[in-house]
Amino acid sequence: MTAPRDGVKAAYSPCPNDTFVFHAWAHGLLPHAPPLDVSFADIDVTNTAAERGEYGLAKVSYAALPWLLDSYQLLPSGGALGRGCGPLVLTRDALPSVDGRTVAVPSERSTAYLLFRFWAAGQRPARIDVVPFSAIMPAVRDGGYDAGLVIHEARFTYPSYGLRALVDLGEWWESDTGLPIPLGAIIARRSLDAAALARAAREAVEYAWARPHASADYIAAHAAEMSPEVQRAHIDLYVNDFTRDLGDEGYAAAEALLTRARRAGLTPACPPLRAP
Repeated sequence: MTAPRDGVKAAYSPCPNDTFVFHAWAHGLLPHAPPLDVSFADIDVTNTAAERGEYGLAKVSYAALPWLLDSYQLLPSGGALGRGCGPLVLTRDALPSVDGRTVAVPSERSTAYLLFRFWAAGQRPARIDVVPFSAIMPAVRDGGYDAGLVIHEARFTYPSYGLRALVDLGEWWESDTGLPIPLGAIIARRSLDAAALARAAREAVEYAWARPHASADYIAAHAAEMSPEVQRAHIDLYVNDFTRDLGDEGYAAAEALLTRARRAGLTPACPPLRAP
């Protein structure tokens, strides 16, 4: 199996952790890596686009894997999984729960929303709407929603919107399971050479760590109005040893998430996560 001559069609987010990790690969700086034809898309877009088979390589939510692993394989490198990096449920006013409240969420198949459903079991929100991620905090601040489920750099910026954290779902998950939280997964189509793509993803992570300033322009060009300080905090939070290799603990975390989801009837059964 080989990569397409014009490059593997790939999609990941414009967030600093992804542009940091994939900078060297996207720019042809890894001599033995297949070339990439990169598109930028938020994870709610890649979750559904991958289900349609639009990409050879994609960053998706771990929660979306049950719908994807018949055609794709989970790669052990390049993704986002860790501790202290989970989604937050934010409110403007002090609330005891989301029972009877309106809630904005960024995606229906995100790990964040799956964690929210675990945590909110027994609570009955009045309404849950899917809202573009960038619009959630302003909408909660302005009274459009009672609560909002947020990810990414919102961990660092939500106080500037006058919001407070009702719950840190990463802390909740870690205290409940003892495991890190699996957020974003890197998947490759099974028709491609997944082993070669996995090696390239790991090399890209190692290149990024060895040359941490090489990707600065690439990161800044796609980070919207995020300050350099927030960019660095974002990378430091989401790029870690699990990004280089999931290892046994990383796979255990993903399997725990998806097993709980299946038992709760929230997702279908998931094919095996590890390659045979």
